[in-house]
Amino acid sequence: MLNAEQRAIIKATVPLLETGGETLTTHFYKMMLSEYPEVRPLFNQAHQASGDQPRALANGVLMYARHIDQLEQLGGLVGQIINKHVALQILPEHYPIVGSCLLRAIEEVLGKEIATPEVIAAWAAAYGQLADILIGAEESLYKQKEEAAGGWRGTREFRLARREQESSEITSFYFAPVDGQPVLKAEPGQYIGLQLFIDGAEQRRNYSLSALCDGQEYRISVKREEGGKVSSYLHDELVVGDTLQLFPPAGDFTLAASDKPLVLISGGVGITPTLAMLEAALQTQRPVHFIHCARNGAVHAFRDWIDGLAERHPQLKRFYCYAEDDGAQKADAVGLLSQDLLGEWLPRERDVDAYFLGPKGFMAAVKRQLKGLGVPEQQSRYEFFGPAAALE
Repeated sequence: MLNAEQRAIIKATVPLLETGGETLTTHFYKMMLSEYPEVRPLFNQAHQASGDQPRALANGVLMYARHIDQLEQLGGLVGQIINKHVALQILPEHYPIVGSCLLRAIEEVLGKEIATPEVIAAWAAAYGQLADILIGAEESLYKQKEEAAGGWRGTREFRLARREQESSEITSFYFAPVDGQPVLKAEPGQYIGLQLFIDGAEQRRNYSLSALCDGQEYRISVKREEGGKVSSYLHDELVVGDTLQLFPPAGDFTLAASDKPLVLISGGVGITPTLAMLEAALQTQRPVHFIHCARNGAVHAFRDWIDGLAERHPQLKRFYCYAEDDGAQKADAVGLLSQDLLGEWLPRERDVDAYFLGPKGFMAAVKRQLKGLGVPEQQSRYEFFGPAAALE
């Protein structure tokens, strides 16, 4: 438990974190991943190389320091962290490793003149407080998933039942449990954790579930990423009948019950979680506006399926925007999604629930556009594929 003096010390380090937080977290990851190879599977190396992971941690540490007196001000950040940890199976024994490396990084980056014994002691107490919060919440979630119908804890063996090409870049993979028993039903918008071994090295990844869970199998739809170790393995090497381990579904970016018109906006492979949301919404009578942006018609996945739904469900309106016209399929608009165009495709009444996903730049633009068009900010929801970051 932090005392008043320690809280004051933490708050006093905020300016240092604002200017040098990313340098600190980059050093932290380099140290931890080199000295503790057992935790490497928990971290996507592509996010390390791009700087996204250190940047996200720096933002998280900064937010924690700023609100050390009022942790409730962290809002949904804690829930996002807990769910991602559960999807990757972060366990209590991982926390001491992270804590010791973080304190060493603070001391080595800031220097002993700034990182005095008092500062290190304050941050040790602050980290211990946060670790206790996360460990307790994660254990509660692990237990909940273990005890639910079709649930489990840790890994469970699944077999690739079938795979389907959805576009020139995206393939769907259907996984059924080897034991033949029911599986935990996922909420629309959640993701599943995969554990794979590629060239003898363990890899863990989260992928959004791209179909409403039927209690019998899970579907993910994966874009082939240039240089992506796991996506390349799934596309090129995983064949029907192969097995791998799955962790239970997780994620708090889920479709909330509402009778307001629903707007689903996606860019690229960001379409995947919106598919399950769309299926769930169409089981009600609420109006749905489905807006998808793709680079071109060749990479646009699930178009025929969505068009078919629109024919059968009059409450569904769908709109497609392609950045370029490759002649493969006709779009409703060509170019980038603008505020004027989005305004034409939204319901006239702006009291809607909007969910949007896609590349970071795309989401930043959509966030601004929805605000500019009068959609209430608290009804504008999004989630990042990778490490969380601010859309500013």
